[in-house]
Amino acid sequence: RVGGAAMAVFVTRRIPAEGLRVLSQAGGCRVQQWDSEEPVPRAELLAGVAGKHGLLCLLSDRIDREVLEAAGPDLKVISTMSVGFDHLALEEIKKRGIRVGYTPDVLTDATAELSVALLLSACRRLPEAVEQVKNGGWTTWKPLWMCGYGLSDSTVGIIGLGRIGQAVARRLKPFGVKKFLYTGSGPKPESGAEFEAEFVPLTRLAEESDFVVVTCALTPATQGMCNKDFFTRMKKTSVFVNTSRGSVVNQEDLYNALAHGQIAAAGLDVTTPEPLPTDHPLLSLKNCVILPHIGSATYATRSTMAVLAANNLLAGLRGEAMPHELLL
Repeated sequence: RVGGAAMAVFVTRRIPAEGLRVLSQAGGCRVQQWDSEEPVPRAELLAGVAGKHGLLCLLSDRIDREVLEAAGPDLKVISTMSVGFDHLALEEIKKRGIRVGYTPDVLTDATAELSVALLLSACRRLPEAVEQVKNGGWTTWKPLWMCGYGLSDSTVGIIGLGRIGQAVARRLKPFGVKKFLYTGSGPKPESGAEFEAEFVPLTRLAEESDFVVVTCALTPATQGMCNKDFFTRMKKTSVFVNTSRGSVVNQEDLYNALAHGQIAAAGLDVTTPEPLPTDHPLLSLKNCVILPHIGSATYATRSTMAVLAANNLLAGLRGEAMPHELLL
C-alpha cells in the first residue's frame, strides 16, 4: 500500500492466468486490465494509466512521454513482460524516477531453441519442401533437388553474445560447427571461452560466416546495422537469421540480397512492422522464412514471464528489490 491507500495497477493485455493471480492475491493491489488478446488502443492506454502507481505492459505497447504524462506523478513502476525494452522511453522514465522491471533469463532457452529451429528451417529449406509435397512438386528423388546448407564444418557468426547468443552457440556446437565468431560492443572473453568464440569486427563476421545469427538488443548503435554493405560482404551461400528485433535489419536491403542471390536464405522471427503486411515483398521470396515473433512462445515460458513481470511490479510498488530490475 502507498500511504495507506490501495496500489492501483494497469495491465495492458490479457496475460497468462498465473501472472494475474500473483497480482490479484497481493494485498492492497487494485488491478485494472485491458482484457483482450489484441493490443490496447492508444486512447484506452492513456485513460488506463491515469493515476496508476504501477503499469504492466508488453513489447507491443509504446510507453513514451505521452503515456507517462497521462499516468501522472503517482506512477512509480513499469514492468514489461519482455527481455527487450526498446519500446520504453528510458530517458523520460529515468527523469521521472520510475523503476523498470523486465524478464531476461526466463525466455533464454525458448528463444535459443526457436533460433536454431529457424536456422535449420531456412538452411534446409523446410517450408519450401513442405510446399512441394503439398502442391505435387515432389516427383522423384533427384540428386540436387531441394539441397541446402548444413552446419557441419561451418563458421557461425553471432551478433550479440549475451544470454540468448550464448544459448544459441551452446545448442549449435554439437552440430559440428567448426568456428564461432561474435561481435558486439566489446569482447566478452568469459562468455566466448566456452565456444572458443573469436571477437571480430562486424565486417569480418559478415565476410567469414556461413551462418549469421542476430541476438543483440535494439539500440541506436544496432539500428539498421544489417544493411546493404553487410549483406554484400556475406557469402552467396550464407544464411541470415534474426530473432532479436526487426529494426536491426534494413529490410529493403535484405530483400534485394535475397532476391538477387547475394545470400542464400534468411529466417526472421522479427520484422518491421509487426505484423508484417501480407503483401510485403519479403513474403514473396521462397528463400525467406518468416515467423510471427514466437521466440519465447512455449506455454511454460510465457507463464513464467507473466509471473516474473507481476513480481517485478509488486516489488517495485513495495519499494523492495525486484527479481529483475533494469538499472537506468
